[in-house]
Amino acid sequence: MSNKERLKRYIILTAGLLVNSLGVSLITKAELGTSPISSIPYVLSLNLPFSLGTFTVIFSLFLILLQLVILKKNFKLEHVLQIPVSVAFGIFIDIFMNILGFVHPESYAAKFADLILGCLILGIGVYMEVLADVVMLPGESFVRAVVFRWNREFGVTKVAFDVSMTVIAGVLSVAFSGRLYGIREGTIIAAVLVGFIARLIGRRLSFLPEKLFSQEKSEKSEDDESVFTNKHKSAKIWLS
Repeated sequence: MSNKERLKRYIILTAGLLVNSLGVSLITKAELGTSPISSIPYVLSLNLPFSLGTFTVIFSLFLILLQLVILKKNFKLEHVLQIPVSVAFGIFIDIFMNILGFVHPESYAAKFADLILGCLILGIGVYMEVLADVVMLPGESFVRAVVFRWNREFGVTKVAFDVSMTVIAGVLSVAFSGRLYGIREGTIIAAVLVGFIARLIGRRLSFLPEKLFSQEKSEKSEDDESVFTNKHKSAKIWLS
């Protein structure tokens, strides 16, 4: 990979992190429940004196540590790169949560519109992350580590991971406040819709990697769509 191509990929990754964080912030502002991967940090931020971005970083570092335990000698440089990416992602989330401080949808219709807009933006960000093909966010990378270690199917493992995160967040919410807060219908909608949007964009823009990186096929898979499918089977990225 040339330095020019590497620079392009990191620029796209950084832009994708910004778009992802905007999507997460909009979904959170809808107050209909956040995405599964953000559910635990969100519940913690509602009950403890730290921000959503801060808990996102802490939770991401925990997932990276679990990858180290799972992969052992197969833990490589690309996994270490998740650390600065996770820190940047958490900072971006806090920045956008502050910028969107004026967003307080009142009616259910307004909340739902905010949720859908956030899912659309998050789906775009997920596609950009996969398009960059540099490093995955800890949520997806953790699922990939489980798949690699125990030879599981990515899609099934991703669904199990999302369900587990949502259940744990629900338990934490009840334990802290005595009620289920922060986990609602928006969590399910985000889990389904973001992946669908990301996959759709991946199919529609399957020509883009060749145009951007001047290569007929990705070096890591048979074609551009399979890059998207293999690395993010559920195409979430629960950021996500």
